[in-house]
Amino acid sequence: MLWIALINKAGTGLWMGAAALYFTLVTGLSVAEVGVLLGVSGAVGIAGAPLAGHLADRFPVTRIIIGAQLQQAVALLALLTTDNFSLLLLYSAVNSLADRGANVLTKLYAARIAGPDRTTYQAVQRTVSNAGWALGGLAGALALAIGTTHAYQALLLGNVVSFLVAAALTLRCAEPPSPSRLVADSTESASAVASAPAPAAPPSNPWRDRSYLLFTVTEAALFLDDAVLQVGIPLWIVHATDAPHGLAPLLMVLNCVLVVCCQVPLSRFGSTPDKARGLLVPLAACFVVGCAALTGSTLGGTWLAVAALTVAAVALTFAEILHAIASWELSIALAPDDAQGAYLGVHGLSSSAQRSGGPLLVTAVIAAGPLAWPALGAGVIVTVAAQSRLVRKRLHRQDSAAGHAVAGASAPAPTESDATTPRTT
Repeated sequence: MLWIALINKAGTGLWMGAAALYFTLVTGLSVAEVGVLLGVSGAVGIAGAPLAGHLADRFPVTRIIIGAQLQQAVALLALLTTDNFSLLLLYSAVNSLADRGANVLTKLYAARIAGPDRTTYQAVQRTVSNAGWALGGLAGALALAIGTTHAYQALLLGNVVSFLVAAALTLRCAEPPSPSRLVADSTESASAVASAPAPAAPPSNPWRDRSYLLFTVTEAALFLDDAVLQVGIPLWIVHATDAPHGLAPLLMVLNCVLVVCCQVPLSRFGSTPDKARGLLVPLAACFVVGCAALTGSTLGGTWLAVAALTVAAVALTFAEILHAIASWELSIALAPDDAQGAYLGVHGLSSSAQRSGGPLLVTAVIAAGPLAWPALGAGVIVTVAAQSRLVRKRLHRQDSAAGHAVAGASAPAPTESDATTPRTT
């Protein structure tokens, strides 16, 4: 699956940097139409995460991943066939739906295939994905330098080919055991053996799980490092500092390099739920340092701006790395085995919501001025405190429930004589 992640993200890196330009220069859409297309398709994609998670509890996850990969390939290929706005919007929405679903499915596959080593596996996969993004982005930049219609179409076709190759490789992957399907199978077996079976309990429902929903809400706020890094810093460089505009892509390269170098080594600090919860404090500290550095970048002078922006990019990248580790471990640990896919699907809404709302919030912060960055950092501190308390209480309840279950299982069952012999005094 790691080779698949590399190929998949390399193809995505080819296309993502050219998508807006393709719609503007090749299909002839206006800037407003491009904004509507990207915004609406992104909103539709939010539904992909819970839908994919729901399906993954009922069907083999590798087959659903293949379906998502083929759906993306077909949707992207269809973009080449038209310059009609309505059709481009439809095809982009279909692609976005599969993209958000595939993100949840690959995380779920990692959790099932790696077992107790899921945090390290996910860290390796995220490192490989970032390397793929970087390779694809560099190749895309070379094609964009040509700037012809055929160059843009070649980038799109390259992404299509990457999905087809990934689907072919996924066919060869072993299907990992599914906790939810094992729970269902054991329930059916018990019902078949029992002479008068009790009705099987329905699987856990994340939409009725208040604490997990609150956890997901706090996660959406902690994913803001993505919007600040990809949207906030480039706009801040241009509109609020004396730093050269060419610094923006260099800071994005620095972000990729740090993730590739540090994601796996740091993953050992979040290998258990309690350790993952412990990462929330340094995560908040890194975010606050990054926000303070963005404020400091406006104090005057090119070199001060460059230094402060570099500090901001480094700090926010480490916030991103730490959050990826904590979020991954906690989203799995807090989900019951009988509905793991459904819960991860709901958790996937947090990153999808941030992708839609994060840029709007960050641009509002930029418009408000330098002092708005510390206010954003304070909001993250409050969010981290709330999530830490919520996770601690939920883990405590889970430990207590597990202890009661073990105690109940170890208690001797009453014999027939115990049940029928009357007590005497």
